Amino acid sequence: MAAVKDAVLERAVDLAREVALEIAEEPEYVGEYLGAVREAERLVSHRFACTARGYRGWAWTVTVARVPRGRTATVCEAELLPGEDAILARTWVPWSERLRPGDIGAGDVLPFRADDPRLEPGFTPTGDPEVDEVAIDELALARVRVLSPQGREEAAQRWYRGSRGPATPGAVASAAACWSCGFLVPLQGSLGQLFAVCANEWSPDDGKVVSLDHGCGAHSETDVDPVPSDWPAPDPLLDENAVDVVERAEPVAEEPAAAEPADEEPAAEEPQAAAEPEATPEAGPEPTPEPAPTDADERLSDGS
Repeated sequence: MAAVKDAVLERAVDLAREVALEIAEEPEYVGEYLGAVREAERLVSHRFACTARGYRGWAWTVTVARVPRGRTATVCEAELLPGEDAILARTWVPWSERLRPGDIGAGDVLPFRADDPRLEPGFTPTGDPEVDEVAIDELALARVRVLSPQGREEAAQRWYRGSRGPATPGAVASAAACWSCGFLVPLQGSLGQLFAVCANEWSPDDGKVVSLDHGCGAHSETDVDPVPSDWPAPDPLLDENAVDVVERAEPVAEEPAAAEPADEEPAAEEPQAAAEPEATPEAGPEPTPEPAPTDADERLSDGS
């Protein structure tokens, strides 16, 4: 039901301005009159623009009222209220809800959440040695709270879609996946079916949880492929001016044979065979003397 028009309260503009000037730090912060708003029966609010810096869209609001059949306006309350286009602060959110991953620093402590859906009560020993050994020693479930199925699912999705999943540029460009790398440390439990920890100091993911289908250039079983060259292989260069000085080893003189001991008797000399007479060449036939040349022969030789 709309409020009935109240002439007495709507005419109390000067009274409302005086109150606005009293609550403002500076008189010039009270601007032009913006009108009256009927809040209820015999209850009207007068609004004045606020000209203070940083309060654009805000208005000084003074609410006046009167008693039934009264002819005098009385001030109920006065305050600075935001308008439709006012600059407002963000809605207040508790500190525990404002935190984001990475906000926790050294010495910061998160508030305890007893109803955290990511956790569930840990394992309670049953007294059975076989069951307790598996749950406590192998699965490490002997804690007050452990990961719930929701916590494991959220962690798996966050890790797989993060910077160490299979869709990163480094993983796409890698030649092999992490599952075949020798530096991979497996995880226990259900998360070990999809994730492991990198233990390669040369990898950008050293000490981080990576998916098994992730990859990087520091894989243990890969190497840089040789890149073929478009240039022909150059001919070998021979330096004909260089001289290699080689030292010639001196021949080693042979040591003289050791003298025979004096006490040994000389070996008996063998009797020499009798000297045979030198063979004389056999005498051949004597040469026949040539005849002395005659006068006829001399004339023939002279050509006469």
